[in-house]
Amino acid sequence: MGQPDRARRDQDWWRTAVVYQVYVRSFADGDGDGTGDLAGVRSRLPYLAELGVDALWFTPWYLSPMKDGGYDVADYRAVDPAFGTLAEAEKLIAEARELGIRTIVDIVPNHVSDQHPWFRAALAGGPERELFHFRPGRGRDGELPPNGWRSQFGGPAWTRTADGAWYLHLFAPEQPDLNWAHPAVRQEHEDVLRFWFERGVAGVRVDSAALLVKDPRLPDFTEGSDPHPYVDRDELHDVYRSWRRVADEYGGVFVGEVWLPDAERFARYLRPDELHTAFNFPFLTCPWDAGRLRARIDDTLAALAPVGAPATWVLCNHDVTRTVTRYGRADTGFDFATKAFGTPTDLALGTRRARAAALLSLALPGSVYVYQGEELGLPEADIPRERIQDPMHARSGGTDPGRDGCRVPLPWTADAPWAGFGSREEPWLPQPADWPAYAADRQARDPGSVLSLYREAIRLRPLFGDGPLTWLPAPDGVLALARPTGALCVANLAAAPADLPEHSRLLLTSGPLDDAGRLPQDTAAWLLT
Repeated sequence: MGQPDRARRDQDWWRTAVVYQVYVRSFADGDGDGTGDLAGVRSRLPYLAELGVDALWFTPWYLSPMKDGGYDVADYRAVDPAFGTLAEAEKLIAEARELGIRTIVDIVPNHVSDQHPWFRAALAGGPERELFHFRPGRGRDGELPPNGWRSQFGGPAWTRTADGAWYLHLFAPEQPDLNWAHPAVRQEHEDVLRFWFERGVAGVRVDSAALLVKDPRLPDFTEGSDPHPYVDRDELHDVYRSWRRVADEYGGVFVGEVWLPDAERFARYLRPDELHTAFNFPFLTCPWDAGRLRARIDDTLAALAPVGAPATWVLCNHDVTRTVTRYGRADTGFDFATKAFGTPTDLALGTRRARAAALLSLALPGSVYVYQGEELGLPEADIPRERIQDPMHARSGGTDPGRDGCRVPLPWTADAPWAGFGSREEPWLPQPADWPAYAADRQARDPGSVLSLYREAIRLRPLFGDGPLTWLPAPDGVLALARPTGALCVANLAAAPADLPEHSRLLLTSGPLDDAGRLPQDTAAWLLT
């Protein structure tokens, strides 16, 4: 009787998993050349096993000119030499699995690199142009873009080629968008999925999952257009149904990067024959406010209930300001449009809140994604302007600090060169002078560190089970939730200390209780009834 239950839990691992995001370039440098690589990841697998995570999500490790951190893919079946080899990726997948850790790879279906063979042939005038969105320009001599669409990175979404045609790129000019109305594009991606599933990956993260399909007329966009000419088109769902059939052949799972404000539209991607999960960005961008966080949690669970999908909780990733820094600012939410240099930050306050947020998110039903360095309490780093590589910075005219501040190479060993990231060359992005204070080896010896908190929380998390949550009565500014197992989480976002609910055991707190045994402001606790 117990064996099928264990088998089912193993099959449904993704519904409750703790997934650790690895940004390979900045995780660990195995050969000392200043760039993180697969050898570095393999050397740190014991650390990840001790952390207790169930799976690793790797941002793209494919062959790439790195104009957008690897999201400009030149070959989906090859590992970039900066990171290693395909054989090494296969070893990494196998070695992680031996430690009970599954692998999720990142597929980028909206666009490819301008160095991809298809696009190079398209530029040469070949029939491959049909695989992209090439159009004549407007104006007397075709000197104006075909429409007024804007790039996600700023500036126009069109670039003119030497022969006068224009091609579409919703991101950087080096990332031409694919034409998903062409059967060859669909077939190629299904083949790529099979390629990686056959190498042992357990899942796929789908980049920019709501942007693939464009209105074939490519009309100008006006605010409020319905349907949108390139966001959340209904035709997308047929793509993901075909992908789901591929995944089901291998027992693989999908997590989609779906930025949509409409919860009902968002949930459509998670119907039983489409994607398995999608990132919960409304929770990630939510300010540190008890009422708004509770509303986001309730809205998420309510939207997903009809389609039977689990929630996916995430506090930060490789694209957004690190949690410690964001929570230490006057505006604790996140919006790409408001990022700016020199925003005042109280890191002690942000760290206290980030610790509490970790316990809150890990107590919720569903899966949780932890971005590398989050478990070390790393803040956003200030990158000297001349060292910023993110195209968002350049295309904003230098006003947007970009995303490099959350991508700085990790500190592993406090007393080693480059804080143990790699010993021969300076890292590809500069580490702040105080990075050794956050080093993993130093935190591992400190029971009060952020790393120790994450290790203990992930170890205890199964006590919460996978059932629903019930909100308990609590003062304004306090979130108190119970799970069917008898585990409770209380997070105090109010100014006054909060009494703990009746309990038999105090499991874990994000910070010390006060002298009266109450929960101070910006502190969370786990309890058993």
